[in-house]
Amino acid sequence: MDKPKIEELAKQLIEAIGEDSTREGLKDTPRRMAKSFEKLFEGYAMNPKNFLTEFDGEDYDEMIICKNIDLYSTCEHHMLPFIGKAHIGYIPNKKIIGLSKLPRIVETFSRRLQNQERLTMQIANTLKELLQPKGVGIVIEANHLCMRARGVEKQNASMTTSSFKGLFKENSKTRSEFLKLIG
Repeated sequence: MDKPKIEELAKQLIEAIGEDSTREGLKDTPRRMAKSFEKLFEGYAMNPKNFLTEFDGEDYDEMIICKNIDLYSTCEHHMLPFIGKAHIGYIPNKKIIGLSKLPRIVETFSRRLQNQERLTMQIANTLKELLQPKGVGIVIEANHLCMRARGVEKQNASMTTSSFKGLFKENSKTRSEFLKLIG
């Protein structure tokens, strides 16, 4: 990440909206923005292949779910935040992963410029590719500042997306069980 360039661009942005970038409250804002961007977009430096750990599943063949995973992302269309929760389920195929790895996969993809639909698919596709489970289900529920603070200005609107692979897509009972358990 090019922090000096981000600082310069932030200063230009402050001035372009008609503010004085040298006034007391704003003089350190470009540096703070660059530091903030380092966290907000750290997902570009992360790769799930580098942290995913697999364990012998000991023939466990039932659904594994991690729900209510907080996520913070940035809308690629307006560069405004969207905030929500991800719910992930999978049915292992001989291997399971460390429980903390599911939130880390969410973090990897949510800490990039995103849209919610792509974010949902990236998580599902990554789990399918790296773990090769019998099935994967992802549901993300989020509130988008771009709908609250501008545009339609609907304060209570939220968005839900889902992605199902394998048994979660092919078998309506499996999908229903997952949706009931995360509800």
